[in-house]
Amino acid sequence: MVDTMDELIARVQQQMYRLRDLNEATTGILMTETSEDGAVTASVDGNGALVELSLSGAVAKLSPAEFEQTLVGTARAAAYRAFAERARLVTAYNEESAAR
Repeated sequence: MVDTMDELIARVQQQMYRLRDLNEATTGILMTETSEDGAVTASVDGNGALVELSLSGAVAKLSPAEFEQTLVGTARAAAYRAFAERARLVTAYNEESAAR
């Protein structure tokens, strides 16, 4: 509980700063995965959106089905890591908020 309006304003400002920091941290998430054979490298943002895709010469050795599986699996692994990092940041934010 707060005793004065100044304390309330300070508390709200602090919460806004923390929320801004959380937003910046989640916006800055970028995870990159490379397939085991090195054929595909995929980078995704904190929302799991593909932001970069790189293919090596090793894709020429893959069948269309293998290429699809490798591409999707690699992007999925990057997205999984991005979502895990986002969850870690949100959990830390929530735990800190609850402690106040």
